[in-house]
Amino acid sequence: MTEKKISSSKIGHFELFTIEAGRFRLDGGAMFGVVPKTLWSRHIRPDKKNRIPMAMKCLLIKSENTGKIYLVDNGSGTKFDEKMNRIYDIDYEESDLISSLDAIGLKPEHITDLILSHLHFDHCGGTTYYDENQNLQHQFPNANYHVNDRHLQSALNPNAREKASFLTDNIIPISNSDRLNKVPDQHEFEPGLTVINAEGHTIGQQLPVVRADGKTVVFAADLIPTHIHVPLPWVMAYDMEPLKTLDEKADFLKKAAEENWYLFLEHDAEKEVITIQSHNGKFSVNETMSLSDI
Repeated sequence: MTEKKISSSKIGHFELFTIEAGRFRLDGGAMFGVVPKTLWSRHIRPDKKNRIPMAMKCLLIKSENTGKIYLVDNGSGTKFDEKMNRIYDIDYEESDLISSLDAIGLKPEHITDLILSHLHFDHCGGTTYYDENQNLQHQFPNANYHVNDRHLQSALNPNAREKASFLTDNIIPISNSDRLNKVPDQHEFEPGLTVINAEGHTIGQQLPVVRADGKTVVFAADLIPTHIHVPLPWVMAYDMEPLKTLDEKADFLKKAAEENWYLFLEHDAEKEVITIQSHNGKFSVNETMSLSDI
């Protein structure tokens, strides 16, 4: 595995680190919904199976005030069989969750809190793993799991469209854990660390927000999965309520442009952080940067 410099930033009493948990591929048509391939393929090249490259970038947050070490999402994990690995082209050659943590001197047992934006497999699969006896084990033995209460209920009782993304060996260990914290909407973990809820992609998705030193960093999760998804109509077919996503994006991007938010992009294989500009009611990328540039 190639040694890679970890991107990081200090904002007030928070230290932020990019934790790369691997790469995978998803169908380009599904990722861009009604947007024709002739348009989206100008920005990102699909493979022969029409899949586009996707990152799984997690955000680690160290708080000097509380001593807590938060990890936002944790990738798809290692529980897929050969067939599923082939479908999604899971790739840990350049990065994986444990090695990325190790690069900043941390082990899974150091994580005190897992904030899960939602429970689709590419966001929470790293919570557990199979040991040598094929028994499910918790990867982060000392961490509390923070999941939106309404979202958890939807994951335990999924609709037919979303069921394939809610995998039993991911969901059940989390829902049965005595360290599960079912959090309400707009939850505050501590002063300066809160969440914004976005419902269009899936019920109760939570986007962690760090505010300090006059700066705002937002973990954009699947509301804005890549920089290519900034234009309002560019909405994923994976979203349960795409019209709601349109409304949420409009409100979110308006605030991001006005207040110069830094958007941390979980799934973008090329860009890590962007800011937003608005012109004549249309939104576009203003600046691109790494976390270290904030």
